[in-house]
Amino acid sequence: MIYKICTATEWRDAEARGSFTGSAVDIADGFIHFSTATQVEETARRHFAGQTDLVLVAVDPDALGDGLKWEPSRGGDLFPHLYGALKAKAVFAANSLPLGADGTHQFSTEF
Repeated sequence: MIYKICTATEWRDAEARGSFTGSAVDIADGFIHFSTATQVEETARRHFAGQTDLVLVAVDPDALGDGLKWEPSRGGDLFPHLYGALKAKAVFAANSLPLGADGTHQFSTEF
C-alpha cells in the first residue's frame, strides 16, 4: 500500500467525482504526492502538523499503472508520485486521521 493524506472535504469531493485529481500542492507540482508506510508519519509531521479533519487514503500501487513513478525526494528517499488522477478503483480504504492529545496524528496503516 501507499498512502495519501488529504482533507476530508477534498476526499468527499473526490468520492463524488469518482477520482481524486490532487490537493493544491499536488496540482501545483503536477503530480499527486504519496508516501509509503514508512514515510507517511514524517509526511504528516512536515506538511500537516496540527491539522484536523484529515483522511488517510490507502491505495494499491499496482492499480495505478504507468502513471506511478518512484522519484527521489526528502533525503534521497524514493517517493511514489502519480501523474494523473487517482481513480476510485485503486483505493483500498480511506479513514480519518485523528490528532492525539499530544497534537500528533494517530496512525493506523492497518485497514
